[in-house]
Amino acid sequence: MELFSLSWEAWFTLGTILLMLVGLGATRIPPDFVFLGALGALLVGGVLDAGQALAGFSSSGMVTVGVLYVVVAGLKETGGLNWIGNGLLGRPKSQARGLLRLMLPVTALSAFLNNTPVVAMFIPVVGSWCRKMKFSPSHFLIPLSFASIFGGLCTLIGTSTNLVLNGLYQTRFQNEGLGFFEVSKIGIPCAVAGFVFVFLLSRKLIPERKPASAVFENPREYTLELSVKPGGAFDGKTIEGAGLHNLSDCFLAEIVRDGEVKGAVAPDEVLRGGDHLIFVGMIDSVKELRDLKGLEPATELLFELGGTRHERCLVEVVVSNTCPLLGKSIKKGNFRKQYNAVVIAVARNGERVRGKIGDIVLRAGDTLLVESHAGFIPRQRDSHDFFLVGEVEDSRPIRHAKAPLAIGILLLMVALAGTSVLSMLKASVLAALLMIALGCCSAGAARKSVEWQVLLVIGSALGIAAAMTETGLAEGLARGLISLAPGNPWASLGLVYAGTVVFTLLITNNAAAALIFPVAMETASSLGVSHMPFLMCVMMAASASFITPMGYQTNLMVYGPGGYHFSDYGRIGIPLTALLGAITIALVPLIWPF
Repeated sequence: MELFSLSWEAWFTLGTILLMLVGLGATRIPPDFVFLGALGALLVGGVLDAGQALAGFSSSGMVTVGVLYVVVAGLKETGGLNWIGNGLLGRPKSQARGLLRLMLPVTALSAFLNNTPVVAMFIPVVGSWCRKMKFSPSHFLIPLSFASIFGGLCTLIGTSTNLVLNGLYQTRFQNEGLGFFEVSKIGIPCAVAGFVFVFLLSRKLIPERKPASAVFENPREYTLELSVKPGGAFDGKTIEGAGLHNLSDCFLAEIVRDGEVKGAVAPDEVLRGGDHLIFVGMIDSVKELRDLKGLEPATELLFELGGTRHERCLVEVVVSNTCPLLGKSIKKGNFRKQYNAVVIAVARNGERVRGKIGDIVLRAGDTLLVESHAGFIPRQRDSHDFFLVGEVEDSRPIRHAKAPLAIGILLLMVALAGTSVLSMLKASVLAALLMIALGCCSAGAARKSVEWQVLLVIGSALGIAAAMTETGLAEGLARGLISLAPGNPWASLGLVYAGTVVFTLLITNNAAAALIFPVAMETASSLGVSHMPFLMCVMMAASASFITPMGYQTNLMVYGPGGYHFSDYGRIGIPLTALLGAITIALVPLIWPF
């Protein structure tokens, strides 16, 4: 089909896609709105009927992506990912060992979990770990993102792109789709090569940067009181052995034991059950300490709030000059009874607040970190007792006891899908239901965990891809592609890979995969060769997006925390993309012959 012989529907679709690319690159309109707008134009213009336009939103690939967010939320709520991250990162003696200890678990996890939530969970873990080890986060966060992409290449569920393409493949050819480990045949060689490249060269290619948050860091230091749980993880350990000696942005100021205060605590001091530990540190450190298994808030009043502790959150409040508790200690003023909330930490204008939390006398301007139910915020937001009331993000207590259960559910999902006992969709739905039913994840947390913007982009892109196929636009573009390398499937494969990479620079990788898929399939049909090499080529190219922060969501997630410049990605991403492209184009036709 020559380009000039395309139907008006095909030209309308092409024009809509071009306008969509302009909207993505030249405006600040959110990507999901741009894609939905393009899909709406194709529907209103008569190119697609309602069923075709909405079919993408019922795609098995898109639904699986959404359900997997709930599975990861269960791991996050129980501390499963934190346990894995903190346990494996440890205290390496060099940056090279630290990089290895970071990349190995992230690559392994991302092979079985969607890499976006894995990176979201690891960013604060890596930031805290880097502060503790005196490492620069910029040397670890791009490798974190890239390692998650490498893991995503290795299995069908490693990245949403693989799931989206598998859904398209099932729909087009009316088959069962790819096996769980089918993509591993090319994904593992690419992941190994990319892993070695980043490990050996990232420190040379990625400059040291300072994140903006370090410049505008909140200097407020809280005094936090925790007690050692008798028989818990810290009972009988030394301060250093418990990992409480060199904390990030925090230090152990005192131990209160049997009414006696011990200051200047030595690292070899042995902790006992019932010890009260007084910490001083930033709010992120307070949250981190509060979630450690084996430590618990020292105030006995915390257990009088009622309800399950996981339903509570942390709230920052600033005491006003009209607060009725001014001049009274937190305990004697009966803060819990007055506000149905318990103070767990106090900050005062940069001063060190000494003593046990209950004995601190409140002053105007004191900042309190209180634990309470969600109703505290609307009740006190307009109160004259506090100048400021605001919830601390991600501050709900972790359900440590459920962590083994959550990890078991994940392993069950992988086993069922990997052995083809259940399809990937059914296995992920079962895992999500078990996470909620067994209390690993609350319904509210499950609802909040889903990245609806990502799903809207995927569903819209699938509809636009359907328009490309239905109107003949995909076939016309494929013939134009083949004309650049007439009769040569190897060269056509290389052009498909390059075209996919270029698209991922302009739009999201899922959308790029959905739009290139019909072109790749028509190219294979026109050449009279197998579709599998072209499908695998698109899978690898769409996920291997390392050149810009916008090309892949995990790249964008580490952009700010790492303090990176736009060009930092290209310095390491361009040679890495070329390396994986060469491996893919060389091996794919040998594994799945034309």
